[in-house]
Amino acid sequence: MKIILDSNKRYTYADYLTWMDDKRRELINGFVSLMTPAPARLHQKVSGYIFNKLFNYLSDRGCEVYSAPFDVRLPKNGDKTDDKIYNVVQPDITVICDPEKLDDKGCIGAPDLIVEILSPSTSKRDLTDKYELYEKTGVKEYWIARPNESSIQKFVLNEKMKYEFKGTFTEGSKISADIFPDLQVEISKVFM
Repeated sequence: MKIILDSNKRYTYADYLTWMDDKRRELINGFVSLMTPAPARLHQKVSGYIFNKLFNYLSDRGCEVYSAPFDVRLPKNGDKTDDKIYNVVQPDITVICDPEKLDDKGCIGAPDLIVEILSPSTSKRDLTDKYELYEKTGVKEYWIARPNESSIQKFVLNEKMKYEFKGTFTEGSKISADIFPDLQVEISKVFM
């Protein structure tokens, strides 16, 4: 069954749950964004490496890591009812340390760390729309991996609930999460 959605209409998570087809979508402020059918090989390689490092590091620390597709619902004003949620994203990698935020549908509430891997079709959304959404909803740390530049940018939420740019990490350097300072990810291995 082909689903036709109005690009000018705002939808909720309740609507999202009714779209039973093989397309991946996200909702940002209620507006639908169609996901690309399959990421490029390099995107998947970068995602796999970072996911593996996080998974191994977090295995005994009470946090969980998920890779896309995995729904992250970001409600406004704490209203968690499906028909009041206008933001549903599928980050490339998501780390959640509060088990109360996990349910059978995915995550509800701000994750502790999100990693997005840029591709030509998602760059604008990842750099602007998602950046603003993650900052506004309280995602503690946001990494933006740039496969074409072999770099990762790191943003950390400060006490004023604004992202602070913590640097661009390139070949020859290591990135660590502010929330996991002893985790070290070698950039040269991420983009091998």
